[in-house]
Amino acid sequence: MNSVDSELIAEFIVESQEGLANIEQQLLAIESAGDCADAELVNAVFRTMHTIKGSAGFLGLDRIGALAHGLEEVLDNLRNREIVPSSELVTTILRAADFMKGLLDGIENSNEADITDYVGQLQQFRPQATGEAPPATVAAAKVEPKAKPTAAVQEFLVECHENLDSMDQELLCLEQTPDSPHIVRILFRVMHAIKMGAGFLTLQKLEQLAGSAEVLLAQVRDGGRPVSSDAVSALMVTVDKCREILSAVSANETDANIDVTTACERLKQCQVSIPAATQSDKVNAKQEQPAVPAAATSPAESRQKATTPSNDSSAADKPASNSADTTIRVDVGLLDKLMTRVGELVLARNQIVQFTGRLEDAGFLSTAQRLNLITTELQESVMKTRMQPIGNVWAKFPRVVRDLAGQLGKEVRIEMEGKDTELDKTIVEAIKDPLTHLIRNSVDHGIESPAVRQAAGKAAEGRLLLRAYHEGGQVNIEISDDGAGLNLDRIRKKSIERGLVTPDQAARMTDRELSQMIFAAGFSTAEQVTSVSGRGVGMDVVKTNIERIGGVIDLNSIPGQGTTVQIKIPLTLAIIPALIVTCEGDRYAIPQINLLELVRLDGDDAKKSIEFMHGAPVYRLRGKLLPLVYLSERLGHSDNSSVRERYSQANPAVNIVVLRADDRQFGLIVDKVNDTEEIVVKPLGRQLKRIGEYAGATIMGDGGVALILDVKGLAMASGLSGELQSRNASEEILEAQRQRQSLESMLLVDVGDTRRFALPISMVSRLEKVSASIVEHANGQEVIQYRGKILPLLRLDNVVGSSSATAGREELQVVVYDQHDRPFGLVVGRIVDTCEVAQRTQTTEQSPPHLLGTYVIQQRVTDVIDLHHLAQQLRIPTLQTAT
Repeated sequence: MNSVDSELIAEFIVESQEGLANIEQQLLAIESAGDCADAELVNAVFRTMHTIKGSAGFLGLDRIGALAHGLEEVLDNLRNREIVPSSELVTTILRAADFMKGLLDGIENSNEADITDYVGQLQQFRPQATGEAPPATVAAAKVEPKAKPTAAVQEFLVECHENLDSMDQELLCLEQTPDSPHIVRILFRVMHAIKMGAGFLTLQKLEQLAGSAEVLLAQVRDGGRPVSSDAVSALMVTVDKCREILSAVSANETDANIDVTTACERLKQCQVSIPAATQSDKVNAKQEQPAVPAAATSPAESRQKATTPSNDSSAADKPASNSADTTIRVDVGLLDKLMTRVGELVLARNQIVQFTGRLEDAGFLSTAQRLNLITTELQESVMKTRMQPIGNVWAKFPRVVRDLAGQLGKEVRIEMEGKDTELDKTIVEAIKDPLTHLIRNSVDHGIESPAVRQAAGKAAEGRLLLRAYHEGGQVNIEISDDGAGLNLDRIRKKSIERGLVTPDQAARMTDRELSQMIFAAGFSTAEQVTSVSGRGVGMDVVKTNIERIGGVIDLNSIPGQGTTVQIKIPLTLAIIPALIVTCEGDRYAIPQINLLELVRLDGDDAKKSIEFMHGAPVYRLRGKLLPLVYLSERLGHSDNSSVRERYSQANPAVNIVVLRADDRQFGLIVDKVNDTEEIVVKPLGRQLKRIGEYAGATIMGDGGVALILDVKGLAMASGLSGELQSRNASEEILEAQRQRQSLESMLLVDVGDTRRFALPISMVSRLEKVSASIVEHANGQEVIQYRGKILPLLRLDNVVGSSSATAGREELQVVVYDQHDRPFGLVVGRIVDTCEVAQRTQTTEQSPPHLLGTYVIQQRVTDVIDLHHLAQQLRIPTLQTAT
């Protein structure tokens, strides 16, 4: 017996034992009610036995299947009001059910058991055995025999949708391996299960369609022949038609208005003539009776099973003791309540932790630490119960890609990595539609037709890669294709036509800025509207939906090579890490997913570093302008003038929280940065929901309430996330001023003596501190291993003719120059400062080759080093790292 069979038997035992445990209470309720027994209870017991019978037959468990069949017959008479639920009957059914439990416990020997007495006792209660006519009072009962309870319909719909989703996957696999008997058997069982359930609920159209598919699959199975592509397509059409029927049944519990003639006829055309099966074939076929999926206890019940699969071929020997004891079905509503309680416990934990710093009671501190540990572990455990693999969302994408590629005349292969990556079920539901749209966009807009690809030197078949992984407490999802990439020229043209940007602005936009235009509302580059694209509705909605759950979306495209869309989303929306800040005495929480870095400016540095462009504050962070927002001003605590006056007074410290909203960065100025903390997200009251600056609230450790800031809402309210034409306005203005004043940024260094030197920052790639112990020698040149490469070193004191001031130091200051493919590191004595140079005063008639000139900087005569000249003159040996 292989591992697959072992897993099936283990799952069968779990579900069967659950079903038998449920029917005990149901049978006792039936016995108490007597002639007035609820038909739904009887139907529930009947479905349980029907499920056990079908599954046992498929697994070759003959004795269990025969006993379940005997019980099913009696229960069928009972639900049709042909017999009365007497105490004797209920006792006999319970005895048979108890014996079946024993057979499940000893599953390996169940086929040797004697069930004759139990089956015989059950048969005595059947009408044909007693010769009695159905009691008139029972026949005239209130509930009609063929009634379809709403609960039964709902359970059936859930089961069918799950089965059809799995059938999509199997059909795609069958298309690749049409001679796989294993896949054919799986498909046959699914269709048989749907047919049986439809028959039970008198859904005639669904029963007819599933029966036609079952006949085709049975012929393929029994004939042992490969499945034709026409048959696979016909079965896929059948799956879609089944979903259409289920939608109709969900609406009005009938399928009478659905036409299945065309689908059934297409299935019939694919049927083949199969020689009559031999006797041995019939015996083998008997062992492959289909299994009917187990019915759920309620529609709200969790559909996930926690059965632990076995990798041992001997697992079937003792599945009952392992699987049955470690598996339980839990209602999703109960998990949600449990998650809420854990959130409250986290808040209580935070409050207790607040007191640990104030008390010196060793016993209390020890208890608080223990509580903190247990709460953290409990939180993680409860979170896992809500986690679902992202593969549940991806399961439908192969079918989507196949159908869309066929419709567009393209060849596309989809690959998936990280299907087991887990995230909260609420997030899983929220990303289904955005991911579906991105997949369709990649197939429609990204991947070219086979002829175009071959003309470009590519394989005719395009590749679409879905990748998911955990990183930094978030889930990263990447959708990559090897298509043509974005047509930036067309995007620029459409942006101008739609008035999103002016021609001058479009000409200055970078490739990255142009690519982000596809997220603008109503934007589309399609030449004509089709059933797939061209309406300009989609990518803006995708972005909005991703951001609604606290995620961010980014796009990178290389013309002719492909496009990659990256999505970062939180693991859960219930408990998130956040940065706590203070403003005007109130605390606020900023989700860490939007946080990039923290910057603190002290004293005079704060006054000089913050500039104002047309009244708007900006800060130059690593050479780029960062728009600033005063949180106090934004939330209405203070007016514009008073806030800026307070920050301009003597020796104020400025705390800048660098945030990301959409593809734009900005700095939020707050009074104080407190700490990072896990917070429990609470929804806002209706009075605050319309305020865009807030995303929710949380309770802090001291019992106080802190509002959670909506970073995108802050950006929009501050005018930082509006139209693209204003995106670079401030930077362009400041740059123009800098050019008019002939300003140039300089890095000031020295070599350990009285002289000062400057390096143009435009020539500097990075500043590094390295240990002198890592310096090595190659071909007479000092080198270090740097970022996977070998970086030559040049000491500035040697260049300017000074004594070796850097010799003997344990730590070296290195200025990295990495331009024109001649990188090197300039070792300096000390990095002094950075500054802006407004004028140049030449002090010598002719500067040495390694100098750009001499400036008066900060009242000091300073030589400006030409790094480019040093790189040209430096004898850099041919160096490479070994692979």
